[in-house]
Amino acid sequence: MTAGAPALDVDGLSASYGHLRALFDVSFSVDPGAAVALVGANGAGKSTVARVVTGLVPAGAGRVRIGGTDVTGRHAWEIARRGVTHVTEGRSVFSSLTVEENLVLTFRATLGRAGVGAALERSFAAFPRLGERRGQSAGTLSGGEQRMLALARALGSPPKLLVVDELSFGLAPVVVEQVYAALDRVRDEGCALLLVEQHVDRALRLADRVVVLRKGRVVADGPPAELAPKLDELVLGPGPG
Repeated sequence: MTAGAPALDVDGLSASYGHLRALFDVSFSVDPGAAVALVGANGAGKSTVARVVTGLVPAGAGRVRIGGTDVTGRHAWEIARRGVTHVTEGRSVFSSLTVEENLVLTFRATLGRAGVGAALERSFAAFPRLGERRGQSAGTLSGGEQRMLALARALGSPPKLLVVDELSFGLAPVVVEQVYAALDRVRDEGCALLLVEQHVDRALRLADRVVVLRKGRVVADGPPAELAPKLDELVLGPGPG
């Protein structure tokens, strides 16, 4: 990582799905150890930004830099090796494996056999409910518990940049508080966060900055205290008249 470089720098990014343009000249940055909330209505392009940043969708134009290094056009696995982890929307777990087997499989791949024990302790301390269900099949967990497990898999070895997509969608408030508490801890340890959220209240309490997307374009970028009072208008656009 280049000294003084942002953990993530997105510059003039455009992307398409076939003939459908999804992003138009999107630019923003995330500093090391900072949290940026990327917010907008359904279809605004939030998840597309996350997928381009992590190499799941190719950029049509513009650049993506991780720690000062241009990773535009790199494969997802190459970007992951630079310390980027993407917790995608939905329940990214191995449903036929137990909670503990899901974690061990991930931690052995990322940390080696010697690091598994400490990573398990860290995960169960952050999410006690997972510890209570460590021998339970992941496919039988509730939706909120599966999201906890997906996040725990990502945080066994905290990345340099963590991209989380619609983390709170469909979760009970108490579960939302638990997962955001875990995100707060890893940010304090120096991990940069890009939070892709449609439901923004909790994200704003964690974020250092907010980037608002509307119809694939950045329409605002600033501190939460400044943007929160006018967020509805920024997300939806001005009303008639």
